[in-house]
Amino acid sequence: MVTRPSRLNPPMECVRLHDAQTGLDGVIAIHSTTLGPGAGGCRFWTYPDIDAALADALRLAEGMSYKNALAGLPLGGAKAVLRRPEGPFDRAALFRAFGRAVEDLGGSYITAEDVGTTVEDMHEVASVSRHVAGLKPLEGLAGGDPSPWTAKGVFDSMRAAARFALDSDLDGLTVAVQGTGNVGADLCRRLADAGAHLVIADPSPARRDRLQHILGAKVVDVEEIAEVDADIFAPCALGGALTPHSVARLKAKLVCGGANNQLATPEVAGLLVERGITYAPDYVVNAGGIINVSAEYLGEDEAHVARRVAQIGPRVTAILERAAREGRSPAAVADEMAEQVIAGAQRVAA
Repeated sequence: MVTRPSRLNPPMECVRLHDAQTGLDGVIAIHSTTLGPGAGGCRFWTYPDIDAALADALRLAEGMSYKNALAGLPLGGAKAVLRRPEGPFDRAALFRAFGRAVEDLGGSYITAEDVGTTVEDMHEVASVSRHVAGLKPLEGLAGGDPSPWTAKGVFDSMRAAARFALDSDLDGLTVAVQGTGNVGADLCRRLADAGAHLVIADPSPARRDRLQHILGAKVVDVEEIAEVDADIFAPCALGGALTPHSVARLKAKLVCGGANNQLATPEVAGLLVERGITYAPDYVVNAGGIINVSAEYLGEDEAHVARRVAQIGPRVTAILERAAREGRSPAAVADEMAEQVIAGAQRVAA
């Protein structure tokens, strides 16, 4: 178990996961439980070593604290990051081993799907732990794959941000989408229905070519997507898409996408301001998935999810308006708002 300083107190807690028999190797990072149990998905990905997995878990868990706070959820922030084994492995057994680790935490962490995991994986976790969401929905209740709700929130945020920053609706605008997985593909379909022109990039030819065929999107290499001639850049892959180098090449005047941790470093937020590029903070924009997870865990219905997701677009507008008034980055404004929510709960608890 390790800790590291964070912008909130107490310091982040990490639990090392390792089971040689099943190939389980990773960490659960719990950033904050002030508002409720730490909640965040389980990422299953190829990492070069455990240090890289740990670094990703720490960043993602902190983002979940801020995301859940601004979404008004009774949840803290946490994340699980698992390294995908290099050789053959029993996937069901691995996720049951992960589920036992989740159960051992006694409810301080609630898991669900994230990049690389599925509803079926979460059902394996649920066979040994109560502290899991993202399962097949029961009649009348929220549940299932949260990615459509994430995409809905991203789409609503993009429409609101485009009206604010570009004085335009999405019809006729060009959107460059980086990553066409579950969230990115759903977002592309919504954008096409709204009349936007699509430029897409994805390392998986099957995913991108399917969308090209269905939606008539233009396909470019992953290395080129940040510099295409577009009105909006939508990072929907893994984190760190916005670096000093990529920001210097951006032609888009608005960044709004579904990926977590889009800013490679905090300083990148200032570079976007300097270039006159509006940034819709990622953890505000992509909160639809965790809103669905929260509703499922609390036994609420889809109407609760729809109402909360409908608040994402107006929240983005409010953050952008405040940032413009104060001459600050929207990222700094969103962080401050989230920290105030958590600090208020800490004072009440004291």
